Amino acid sequence: MFAVLAHVLCVSSLWSQALFPANRATGVNPDVQLRLTFEHKPVIGNAGMIRVFDAADGRVVDQIDMSIPPGPTTGATGAALTAGYISAPYPYDNLPKGRTNANTKPGTPTAGAEPPAAGFQLTIIGGFTDGFHFYPIIVDGNTAILQLHHNLLQYGKTYYVEMDSSVLQDPGFAGIRGAQAWRFSTKSAAQAPRADAAKLIVSTDGSGDFNTVQGAMDFVPDHSARRITVQVKSGIYHEIVYFRNKDNVTIRGEAPGQVRVTYANSEVFNPHPVNLKTNEVPGTFPSRRAAFTADNANGIHLVNLILETTVYGQAEGLLISGSRNILSHVHVIGTGDALQVNGPTYIVDSELTGSGDSILGRGPAFFERCTLRSNGVFMWIRNTQADHGNVFHNCQFIATGPQPTTLARSPKNNASTYPYAEAVLLNAVLTNINPKGWDAADLGGNVHFWEFNSRNADGSAVDVSQRVGWSRQLDSSKDAEIIRNYSDPTYVLGGWKPALEPGDN
Repeated sequence: MFAVLAHVLCVSSLWSQALFPANRATGVNPDVQLRLTFEHKPVIGNAGMIRVFDAADGRVVDQIDMSIPPGPTTGATGAALTAGYISAPYPYDNLPKGRTNANTKPGTPTAGAEPPAAGFQLTIIGGFTDGFHFYPIIVDGNTAILQLHHNLLQYGKTYYVEMDSSVLQDPGFAGIRGAQAWRFSTKSAAQAPRADAAKLIVSTDGSGDFNTVQGAMDFVPDHSARRITVQVKSGIYHEIVYFRNKDNVTIRGEAPGQVRVTYANSEVFNPHPVNLKTNEVPGTFPSRRAAFTADNANGIHLVNLILETTVYGQAEGLLISGSRNILSHVHVIGTGDALQVNGPTYIVDSELTGSGDSILGRGPAFFERCTLRSNGVFMWIRNTQADHGNVFHNCQFIATGPQPTTLARSPKNNASTYPYAEAVLLNAVLTNINPKGWDAADLGGNVHFWEFNSRNADGSAVDVSQRVGWSRQLDSSKDAEIIRNYSDPTYVLGGWKPALEPGDN
């Protein structure tokens, strides 16, 4: 039986630590994130080794060299990555020549016992052909969370961990040494979920089938014809989640607001893959900068989740590409491009918090009863004439910056490629919106920036007399058919009628 309570290991007369999994724990999930809880908030070191050994033969299964920086923390934007839950910035902003993000090369191995060839930490996530930069250690309160390289631990094995004293700085911490100091055994193959399991449980305490959302999604077969539910228990999940080619999967948090997937990811930290086209075309790769990415994924239902990136820049909380995807009671938190939607998506009873161009993508996307907050322009639309863009039905827009902002933009470097950008607001409640409403470079009147019945927070009608001339106020009589059509998600989403599963609302 898995030992949930951590064993206390004294490493000096001055200090003690709690280990997770506990020393000699059994029934551990192979996707476990190792944790050390201290009496004080520890500081991450920039030297020393973390090693995991196979107890059967002493073979090094995984190792992390803390002298290798996690990833680039400053880039062309000049934005530094600083996350509130990281105890101190990694001291690698001024890297030697040659240590650039171009070192992330296709085919990079998952590292394991071999040091990465590039100048940054690398790991494979979700089978992506390029390595992701990652933080080997994240500090949350007094707990240091250790992220091993993905998919190296196996079922039915016993492992032990050694750690140099320089890995973490805390009074009295002398490191971990020897085959008996911190060892644990993973579940047997017979205890693993069945290959045809219709439901998987994720829990940070190890009581479920997996400790991480990524571990569960790695287990889910590609293009499943039947629906699989991943039930995520309440907690904070410090991980990049990336999966592709998954169909008919529901990822449902235990309760609204109780499950947070969070990471300090961004375009600077994990830039676009080298020599790989990244856009909306099926079969190509999206950017790697989001905290949570679902790529080429169809019939994905995300329910009762907070998806958050914690750094400033081009950094989505969620990037989702595919078809027939649903978000219900999801709160997406990001900065420039906080949410990216490519392909028919229905978003209901959800929230978005961003800082400008907060919604990016090609659509079509239908938002219903959603609340959107942004301290910059709310969206940058890129749909073609073949698809609708973003349609908002009974939604609330709250500009959070010191100055009023606009609802959407279609700038000159976008209009020549996507001259049919579309954003339609029906029965929206607007707070602190610039009187002109919209920003765009209109090419021949093709941009659809439309409103109907926009209201202030007190219920009064919004004064639209200063709206830009190429936007349009829909009339309840003359435009009755347009209003009726755009109020119907099936019309907007290309004929797909979205339907929530039991428990999704």
